Amino acid sequence: VQLQASGGGVVQPGDSLRLSCAGSGDTFSRYTVGWFRQAPGKEREFVVGINWSGGMTNYADSVKGRFTISRDNAKSTAYLQMNSLKAEDTAVYYCAARRSLIVVTGHGYDYWGQGTEVTVSS
Repeated sequence: VQLQASGGGVVQPGDSLRLSCAGSGDTFSRYTVGWFRQAPGKEREFVVGINWSGGMTNYADSVKGRFTISRDNAKSTAYLQMNSLKAEDTAVYYCAARRSLIVVTGHGYDYWGQGTEVTVSS
């Protein structure tokens, strides 16, 4: 499956953004989707994952209550709704996919999209 992330931008603290991860080349509903991010000078970190049906999710503590992942398999797209953004959310966000359960390590994902940059700054 090929993945393309989009929706990043420059916003102020407290603002919202919605990222999209569009899949192509295979049946999107076969895949668990994860979002990861990498801030300048830091290691990539897991943000959230969603299983093939959308019935199971797993959030990093740092984003719980602020970010919401969802998916529309009919559109082959996963979404990351980010609310109450903070400066520390600034990073390049990547979506990734795998054919099994949600895992929090990047090495567990076989397919990656290009990143979309999110900058939160006043």
